[in-house]
Amino acid sequence: MSLPIVHYNLPVLRKKGAKISVFDASLRKLANAMTETMHEAQGIGLAAQQVGHAIQLCVVDLREAQSDFTWELDGAHPPLDLFMPMVIVNPEVTLLPSPKTSYEEGCLSFPDIRGDIDRPDLIAVKFQDGHGTPHQLTCDGLFSRCIQHEVDHLNGILFIDRMAKKIRTPLEKAIKQLAKDTREAGVATK
Repeated sequence: MSLPIVHYNLPVLRKKGAKISVFDASLRKLANAMTETMHEAQGIGLAAQQVGHAIQLCVVDLREAQSDFTWELDGAHPPLDLFMPMVIVNPEVTLLPSPKTSYEEGCLSFPDIRGDIDRPDLIAVKFQDGHGTPHQLTCDGLFSRCIQHEVDHLNGILFIDRMAKKIRTPLEKAIKQLAKDTREAGVATK
């Protein structure tokens, strides 16, 4: 069951997600629907806010990504196929000492708008899966960037907020047009 993706400038995208304490079938059903939605939109990550739910839940799938990155999940290095797509609940990200890297990011809530963002390369993440089982992940590269982008969503921060002024300024017209189009579409706000 694919879900409609919320576009900028609906208020739910600015809401900090509530912590999840109930790990039941409805949570897993939402995570599965989010994963299907992400795949249909050809994305690598999707936060609950992007489908209208202000909760601490996102999904990530980098199996098709053509990028160099490393990871350690729960002290091991399992193949991506064994744990992706990932359901990430209540994530706590720690930025680890590493150089910042610049990479062009896009967002499913901002169709056709892309821009370079500087982010730390190496992170550690404590999170729970859809069953409430705790996990620890350390990753870099695109994996790190994807999680930072989605966790920003969970905290009401959008990728355009992270853009340097010289990157964002040329995109302002498209951003304002998207906000106007979203408003005119009459999409219900949450």
